[in-house]
Amino acid sequence: MNIKGYTSASLDWKAWVPVLQLDQATPEQLAILEASHPTAKTSDYYLALIQQPRILQERSTVFNAIMYAPGGMSRAERELASTVVSRVNGCVYCASVHAQRFEQLAKRNDVIAQVFEDPDTAGTNARERAIVQLALTLTRQPGHLAASDLQALYAAGLTAAEILDGIHSIAIFAWANRLMLNLGEHVWPVQPA
Repeated sequence: MNIKGYTSASLDWKAWVPVLQLDQATPEQLAILEASHPTAKTSDYYLALIQQPRILQERSTVFNAIMYAPGGMSRAERELASTVVSRVNGCVYCASVHAQRFEQLAKRNDVIAQVFEDPDTAGTNARERAIVQLALTLTRQPGHLAASDLQALYAAGLTAAEILDGIHSIAIFAWANRLMLNLGEHVWPVQPA
C-alpha cells in the first residue's frame, strides 16, 4: 500500500549526521543500545543518538514506558495515534513503522489507509475518530486542546487512563518525528529490476 507517499511497508532510514561505529563504542554505549531496541545496534537513528548516551537512555526508557506499558489505551490504538502524528508531521519513516505495527496488532489496515489518504476524516468508528482527532489537535495546535475535546473522547468510550496514554503517545511522536526529520531521511527499498 502506497497512498500519497505513505506506506506500511518497511522502509530504511539514513542519517545525515555522523553515526557511531560499533567497534568504537564504549561499554556504556553498547549497554544502552542493547537496552534501547532490538535493532538499535544496526539502526542509523540509534547510532546517531548514542553520541549522547545518557539522553538516549532516558529517551528509550520514556518511549518504551509510553508505547509498551500494560493497561490504558491498547497497543494498537497507541500505534494509530502515533501514525496520525507522523502523517501530519510528514515523517514517512515513522508513519510506516507505526502503521505496520497497528496492522500487525489489529489485523487490519482500513483506518491506516484512511489516515494516509486524509487524516481529517479517518476512523472506522467513533472511538477511532476520537483518537485521530485528538492526535490531529495536539499535533497541529497543541495549546488548543479544550475540555470539549476530552468530552468527545469520553463520549467515544475512552477512559481517563486511555486518554492519558493517547496524549503520551502523541507527545512522544511529536518529538521523535522532529528528530527523524532533522537528522536524516527515509529510504525506500530498492525494487528488483
